[in-house]
Amino acid sequence: MEATFEPVETPGEQERLAALADEIWHEYWPAIIGPEQTDYMVEQFQSLGAIRRDMAENAYEYWILRAEDDGRVVGYTGGHVEPETNRFFVSKIYLRAEERGRGFASATVRFYEGLCRERGLAGMYLTVNKHNGLAIRAYRAKGFQTIDAVETDIGNGFVMDDYIMEKLLP
Repeated sequence: MEATFEPVETPGEQERLAALADEIWHEYWPAIIGPEQTDYMVEQFQSLGAIRRDMAENAYEYWILRAEDDGRVVGYTGGHVEPETNRFFVSKIYLRAEERGRGFASATVRFYEGLCRERGLAGMYLTVNKHNGLAIRAYRAKGFQTIDAVETDIGNGFVMDDYIMEKLLP
């Protein structure tokens, strides 16, 4: 499936993004990281306040993904240019449960490839939970390679246990 990518810019769009993030995260993550860490991470990284902070302070860009055929909302993505490494950090690619496996993740990677080329960036990278086998397989299939592993203390007794995966552009 192909997707369109609508930039999130207005306060209303930011509110809709935060509601979508809350929905997707609470559907997907409790089975992997538990409900308590899911709640904490949504508040810290996916809430309206976090979205607005990231956009204002860290030059994050967000997009709502819509199915090209009928315009339904299928997920969201976001990240920011990292000038010091000449790469785009893909912070978020999240899809609604019923939209996974339908090609939207592939469309999102193609979107970022185009964005990186337009901006003269060498490639992109992301972090993925080490226990998120579905995402790891998907990223590998799209040309990402694991370049490191990190454990990040995010506070409140929680740790993110991630691989760093990178896709360089020819």
